[in-house]
Amino acid sequence: MTTKNGNSSQDDLSARVAELEKQLKVLLSQKSSTQKDSVPEVYCSVPQTPPRQFSPDISSERSRLLIITGNKWVNGTKLHYYFFENSRWGASDAEKDIVRQGFKVWEDVGIGIDFEEVSSPDDAEIRIGFQRGDGYWSYLGTYILNIGQSERTMNFGQDLRLDSRGVDVPVHEIGHTLGFPHSHQNPFAGIVWDRQAVIDYFSGPPNNWPLETIERNILNKLPQSQVEGSEWDPNSIMHYAFRAGLILKPEKYQGGLQPAPGLSETDIETVKFFYPKTTPVFTELKPFELQKMSLSPGQQKDFVIVPTATREYTIQTFGSTDSVMVLFEEYNGELQFVAGDDDSGFNRNARLQLRLYSDRKYALRIRLYYQWASGDTAVMLW
Repeated sequence: MTTKNGNSSQDDLSARVAELEKQLKVLLSQKSSTQKDSVPEVYCSVPQTPPRQFSPDISSERSRLLIITGNKWVNGTKLHYYFFENSRWGASDAEKDIVRQGFKVWEDVGIGIDFEEVSSPDDAEIRIGFQRGDGYWSYLGTYILNIGQSERTMNFGQDLRLDSRGVDVPVHEIGHTLGFPHSHQNPFAGIVWDRQAVIDYFSGPPNNWPLETIERNILNKLPQSQVEGSEWDPNSIMHYAFRAGLILKPEKYQGGLQPAPGLSETDIETVKFFYPKTTPVFTELKPFELQKMSLSPGQQKDFVIVPTATREYTIQTFGSTDSVMVLFEEYNGELQFVAGDDDSGFNRNARLQLRLYSDRKYALRIRLYYQWASGDTAVMLW
């Protein structure tokens, strides 16, 4: 039997417990809602690279086409990727599997680019590291060919198993490697930022970006010359998610912007435009036989070269065009990169001078960027 004071104390305790339980339910509800509606906190920061340089007499329309297409790969290229194994840049097999799934997402679209994992950085165009705290990033398109073989071209700075976006993280970074910029910087998007709110958010953890990085990856709009068309796709895999309070306009995104997961329809249409899945038809290129090519911007011509003698050869395009010419050697049934030349932005022609061997087979691919005078372009081997 309890006393009156005891009953009072017990009642007070019960009331306090009930109140705590009520507060806990509210907190759990808020936490669940926050997790459901939250956006990723670790963002991709594309490394800064020098702008392309053109001859001073290059027209604005010509330079625009060159900027849009100049960082894209020759269609039919097989890109090799390598995971660093050292203690600084290595990661678990589970994380690597998420990145492997990212490559498969792009391949499953059915594009003219293939990916293959290799065991040596010397054989890889794409070299992947997992340095913690260094953020997510990838160089843009063919610029990765300028990066030393011992250096990363892509990084994942957080354990991918802990990121709610899952495979979309590597799909985004691989999109950069294919030559696609950030979609939210499209000048036609009409996004008006709360500049100070953006700076405050991204300068804090976990990104801790300096102002220059925030401006380069978020606040600065891409020049109209660098975007493929006028459409803005807020659901693109190349678009960030943004929390509430960062966007002032369009008003519908003041409460936040969360792209749908996976590749959007626009992503698929765009990658198929630049990298159509086709079966190449090879025309034999013989010494001193001029091969004419009637190509539209973005189109490609494929040749096969079977040298009859081992010696030094010259391969050159002719005509008033901007183009890229890439030579591969067939080895064990696969095409391995040998050499390339890009004449875009300068009033000259693509030209390769190198030694070819009589017991080997080569593939030559020529992609047209822009034709700045009338008439066909052509190629010759001698």
